Order: sequence, then structure tokens, then C-alpha cells
Amino acid sequence: MVWGCFSDTSMGPFKRIVGTMDRYVFEDILENTIRPWARANLGQSWVFQQDNDPKHTSNHVANWFRRRRVDVLEWPTQSPNLNPIEHMWKELERRLKEVRASNANQKFAQLEAAWLLLMPKDTQPNSSRMAIDQSCTEVGNEYFYAEVGIQKMS
Repeated sequence: MVWGCFSDTSMGPFKRIVGTMDRYVFEDILENTIRPWARANLGQSWVFQQDNDPKHTSNHVANWFRRRRVDVLEWPTQSPNLNPIEHMWKELERRLKEVRASNANQKFAQLEAAWLLLMPKDTQPNSSRMAIDQSCTEVGNEYFYAEVGIQKMS
């Protein structure tokens, strides 16, 4: 399993997860991967966008966000088409469709190399922007927020 993030301007960390990712593993990623990267690239004030996976929304993780004073964007349930990271995963899959690996280490190296070549604009879904705008309006979110994984606050 892999985990990655990005902002509206740059690709963020890409991490290999060994074993099962639970709320404790996710908190470790937030503290030791996301937080240092966000401080270096986004400054002190930023908003985190994530899906509603139980490990992401657990009280344990919610407490981390509160302690660290990180705002989390409210995200509608059952909305994978709006989640920008899902478009990034699809693009990564498309780019590596014909590439074979002989083991897990080689596969991770291929994924990581492809990740570093991606750009935040690759989160744009293939459908028209108008269709995305309408979907966001229906669920009560602005398209601006659907475009970015982590947004720097001005």
C-alpha cells in the first residue's frame, strides 16, 4: 500500500505503507511526513482535505488535527469522483499500466518515480469542468476545494 499527498502547487510526499494502515499509522504520517512537508512548503496555515475513511475521521486523528491546529475541509460522503487524490491515483495507474515489476520493492520504486513526475494539474478529471462544478454545487462544495489536496491559507 502507498500513501501520497499534494497541494495546489506541488506534489507532496509519497510513502510506502508496510502492513495495515490504521489510525495510528495515519497519525504517524500526519506528524512525521505531512507536518514537516506542509511547514516547509505551505507555511503555518493550511487546510487538509481527506476522504471519510474511518481511520481518517477517527477521534484519535481528529485529536491530532485539533492539537496541531490544522483545519480539515468538510468532505461529502460517497463522493470519490470529487476527491482530487482519486484522479491522481488513476493517472498514476494509467502511466504504469504496461510496466511490470518483479517484486514489491521494484513496484514501489516505479510508483515513486512516476509520482515525482506528476503535477497537481493531473488531478483535473477527464470530464468537463462544468460537470464537476455542477457536482460540487449539488454536494455543497466549491470546485476550488475539490481541486486541491492541501491548500495554503492566505
